[in-house]
Amino acid sequence: MAEFKKVAVLGAGVMGSGIAAHLAGAGIEVLLLDIVPPDGKGGRNAFAQGGKDRALKSKPAAFFTARDADLISVGNLEDDLDKAGKTDLVIEVVKEDLAVKKALFAKLEPLLAEHTIVASNTSGLPIANMMEGRSPSMRKRFLVTHFFNPVRYMKLLEIISGKDTDPAIADKVARFGQDVLGKGIVFGKDTPNFVANRIGVFAMMHLIKLAIDGGYTIEEVDAIFGSPMGRPKSAVFRTADVVGLDTIIHVANNCYESLTGDERREDFHVPVLLNQMAEKKMLGDKTGGGFMKKTPEGIVTLDFKTMQYRPQQKTKFASVGATKGVSDVGERIRKILAGDDRAADLARKVTYATLAYSSNRIGEIADDLVNIDRGMRWGFGWDVGPFETWDAIGVQHGLDEMAKLGIQPAPWVAEMVKSGRTSFYSDGSYWDVTSKSAKPVPTSPRELSLPAARKKGGVVFENDGATLYDIGDRIACLELHTKMNAIDADVIAALYKSVDLAEKQFDGLVVGNHDTTAFSAGANIFLVLMAAGQGNWKAIEDMTRQLQDALMRLRYAHVPTVTAPFGLALGGGAEIAMHGAAARASAELYMGLVEAGVGLIPAGGGCKELLARHLDAYPDDADPFVMVKKIFMQIALGKVSMSAEEARAMGMLSQSDGVSFNRDFLLSDAKQTALGMARAGYRPPRHRTMRLPGASGYATLRSTLQMMHEAHQISAHDVIVGSKLAWVLSGGQTAPSVRMHEQQILDLEREAFLSLTGEEKTRERMQYMLMNNKPLRN
Repeated sequence: MAEFKKVAVLGAGVMGSGIAAHLAGAGIEVLLLDIVPPDGKGGRNAFAQGGKDRALKSKPAAFFTARDADLISVGNLEDDLDKAGKTDLVIEVVKEDLAVKKALFAKLEPLLAEHTIVASNTSGLPIANMMEGRSPSMRKRFLVTHFFNPVRYMKLLEIISGKDTDPAIADKVARFGQDVLGKGIVFGKDTPNFVANRIGVFAMMHLIKLAIDGGYTIEEVDAIFGSPMGRPKSAVFRTADVVGLDTIIHVANNCYESLTGDERREDFHVPVLLNQMAEKKMLGDKTGGGFMKKTPEGIVTLDFKTMQYRPQQKTKFASVGATKGVSDVGERIRKILAGDDRAADLARKVTYATLAYSSNRIGEIADDLVNIDRGMRWGFGWDVGPFETWDAIGVQHGLDEMAKLGIQPAPWVAEMVKSGRTSFYSDGSYWDVTSKSAKPVPTSPRELSLPAARKKGGVVFENDGATLYDIGDRIACLELHTKMNAIDADVIAALYKSVDLAEKQFDGLVVGNHDTTAFSAGANIFLVLMAAGQGNWKAIEDMTRQLQDALMRLRYAHVPTVTAPFGLALGGGAEIAMHGAAARASAELYMGLVEAGVGLIPAGGGCKELLARHLDAYPDDADPFVMVKKIFMQIALGKVSMSAEEARAMGMLSQSDGVSFNRDFLLSDAKQTALGMARAGYRPPRHRTMRLPGASGYATLRSTLQMMHEAHQISAHDVIVGSKLAWVLSGGQTAPSVRMHEQQILDLEREAFLSLTGEEKTRERMQYMLMNNKPLRN
């Protein structure tokens, strides 16, 4: 970050403004420029300002917090290009037109400072063509940084060097992208559409052609090539609608026109049907409809035979059904490919063609198979890349199936198998095609792998809910591994035992996970519902008390405890995250106390912790009700942060808690935080007290709830749940002049939680959530 203090982004369209927003989110000062409006309306900087404004309004959010936008200043390419030339990095994101880009670079070159690096976000124009006529000095400092849209959420950043690019500069930009912007770096070659789009668009175009020719419906294709095959839930056609058919056609046409020697060139030839859709502006979400369209009656789907929209149809394939409930992606893929129905037939043809095509691209689009696999995982959202897929199938089995289908993979694959190597990946190594030998999979020193710790015998303790690892340097890490890392009796027991072991054998404890989508989705409400249905109130009270005690034990341990929340941290998951002595959070953090959605209140210390964070140091002569009302609204509405910085603003992260932009570095960063605290001579935090508004505060909140009910804004049961929450947050019957201890608030939480589990409508809400994965407003 010290090397790139200010970055200029030239072009304020969707990509340019997205890149600018992400840079600003990382704390980088940004100069965003665009052309002067031809009609002069809105001022000379109107286009750049418009891009910034659209980024602020975009959904999903381009900024981590609206405050980040303050780091972006705007200008235009006529008056302010000299300012861009003085920045540390210039990223060009103007129209994908070679003549336009060349004219801009010609104008920019004489304005460049000696240290300024120039990058293009082109999706496929050759570097040599863009740099035609430019000096050796500029060519040395020029490369492609190909971000994927939406920039904040897509991990992939392709780094493409030209023949004159200084390797040190490419490495410098790659480190910046990885360490500061949190991107996954794929090094590609200067070939049409680079790495991910080359493979991804081939797979998509080949599939669409086979689907059209084979009479498959859009629903059938998406049912096969979604989660069952390890692809995103948006599958093929929904993804196309999001990306935009015009974008896909542009990439395919670029490949078809440029790749005259490609053995599968004809697969990039755009079908007539897709061109007809483009002519009719059926481009997807951007034009209101593409392969699918949202109507007041629901989502309708395009019928390839009639080119008319029709109601969506249900699909049923035995091979796809066989994957239901199978968590391992490799097993799901094998089950579909082994099927004997139309779905399996299409899956085999597309999968084996894609694997073979990928094998033939080694040395052309990337030097090794690791970059191709990472490109497809990070850029297209595949669970496993082509070579990881092939490993899951079995390399020799894949070769045999390709032979049956008349598909020709690259000769080096059979040669690898003949040499005795039966998989592309093995024990942290990959097969390097050039040297014909195994090489270590490239990783950053900042990556910390819990599976690697297990292989090294680093398991200290384990039960069905969690595992405690020795991660080196006298630091331990507790990893949850229930479904969605939900909290149950095993997780609670593991929290207790991990703190005990950490105090005896280690200098610090991290609570985090290796590679899932959720830090923790909260308590296992199925267990709560079962106990409530049986009238086993003691079991509910005991479990709640044990969670409270375990989290207090975590907070006041005699060694530093650092939580590492990421992704979903909801309900009890948020409570775990808040009870470390410190937190190191992923920038992408969706954190909130959402118990009200199932008719409950937080009872693992969530209410207590928010009160303590806001009121521990609150002056005795100040009215605490303002803060209590803020916390009440946050919990009652089930507000969830859309980033770590939003979680900080909500009081769920402290001002001193760190944030990691790169999810791969989160555990290592948390470990370093624990080490730093231990080496500084750690002392546990003191217990906190807080002055609460008492009965008067409760009465005010209760009155507000009643008025909302009378205005038909909330249900009668919402009043009951909200009243219990108001009672806890107000301190019950305490006098406003008395400061309450944390344990008193925990007792109120537990009492209210137990009371609500006895409510029939709360049990209805829990059951509905378990069955439908969405809240019931009863």
